[in-house]
Amino acid sequence: MTRLWGGRFSREPSALMQQFNDSITFDIRLWDADIRGSIAYAKALARAGLITRKEAATLVRGLRTIHAEFSQGAFTVKPGDEDIHTAVERRLRELVGEVAGKLHTGRSRNDQVATDVRLFVLDAIRELVGLLEDVQAALLAQAEPHVETLMPGYTHLQRAQPISFAHWCLSHFWALERDKHRLRDCARRTAVLPLGSGALAGNPFGIARRALARALGFAALSENSLDAVSDRDFIAEFLFDCALVGVHLSRLAEDLVIYASAEFGFVAFDDAFATGSSLMPQKKNPDAMELARGKSGRLIGNLVAVLTLLKGLPTAYNKDLQEDKPPLFDSLDTLRLALPVVAGAVRTLRVNVERMRAALDPAMLATDVADYLVRKGVPFREAHHLVGRAVALAEQRSVGLHQLTLEDWRSIAPHFDADVAEVFDFARSVAMRNVEGGTAPDAVRRQLRLARRVLSARSRRKPPTASPPPAAS
Repeated sequence: MTRLWGGRFSREPSALMQQFNDSITFDIRLWDADIRGSIAYAKALARAGLITRKEAATLVRGLRTIHAEFSQGAFTVKPGDEDIHTAVERRLRELVGEVAGKLHTGRSRNDQVATDVRLFVLDAIRELVGLLEDVQAALLAQAEPHVETLMPGYTHLQRAQPISFAHWCLSHFWALERDKHRLRDCARRTAVLPLGSGALAGNPFGIARRALARALGFAALSENSLDAVSDRDFIAEFLFDCALVGVHLSRLAEDLVIYASAEFGFVAFDDAFATGSSLMPQKKNPDAMELARGKSGRLIGNLVAVLTLLKGLPTAYNKDLQEDKPPLFDSLDTLRLALPVVAGAVRTLRVNVERMRAALDPAMLATDVADYLVRKGVPFREAHHLVGRAVALAEQRSVGLHQLTLEDWRSIAPHFDADVAEVFDFARSVAMRNVEGGTAPDAVRRQLRLARRVLSARSRRKPPTASPPPAAS
């Protein structure tokens, strides 16, 4: 008998029920967190006088052996291993004998799994922050040589105003920076120790929970045992953060799919991050970006699955919560693969400076013409209307806005002089927007310096994760 329950039952579960109930096929991924928590708990039992120091040392030694077996891929799951907790305790009993039965004193799988998943999420956050920084570094590397590379900026997918390619790259850099902030913020709420809450009412043996928290690297203790065993807010929050990362990757991918099309030709993907057609030999498809865009739906779905799971549960632990792990693991795995692919695709992009510049249209400087009138004392709303009339006149004559004559301009408003021609200079237009956050070269250089400092500071920051396994006694 390896199950951690069953004394009051007169018959075994049916094979079908066992298959339906067991979670070892997916929660085996919690092995590292489960063993770390058990090592800390064995020491806490010794401090509370519930087991001897020698027994604690025996338990820790056995747990470390199991950890090594998992690390080396040598651990074998056996029939009856209902979940990761059962599997570890079963193997511990094989290694150290009956003293293994003392490890679960005062502990429930309810507070055990809540602790395991929090440790897992803290490690996942550290990993994702690092992967996000790799994408940011790729965007930064693309931006640095293109501070003065001009391209159309778009709103509603219509040409709007000229910007620099570096400015476009950095727009995605800062979205990912917000993702990192959210993940780090999530880590603070995840680093709350539920261990010591028992099944729902608390631990009756005077376990020193604050010492447990320090041993496992948690910053705080759960305040209520009922809440502690059922709280999965941190998973929902983590999955929201993952979903928003997916949305940001999708938007980046959408831009690049469009820019890589023959109609735009602004960028080209390296062969390492593109695929071909099984029918049309000429095709080079941006599948890396299309998959990154598509994965966002999966990440959003995982969030919705967990929110739906949580919405109707009564207080305390319910078996439904077993279903929180597949979406959690899937979102992590999805981003583990997507983020490095996106980083590689961005890093190896080839930028077609000439195609970007050729796509600039003098009509994109219409706002600059309105600004020209503003500087001559015309209220902006009136200036906007007057320039709109000029645009209509140019369209009527099938000429560019810059091709209107001075007589045409003065027929619209007497404020126009010959110097209106100076407005039709894309570099001048960009340089005029030299505010913090603007697209002017000087402003973008300041932005680049800040982005480099941000990445450098983040790389030096202590990862938001719980501590490694406590050292053996």
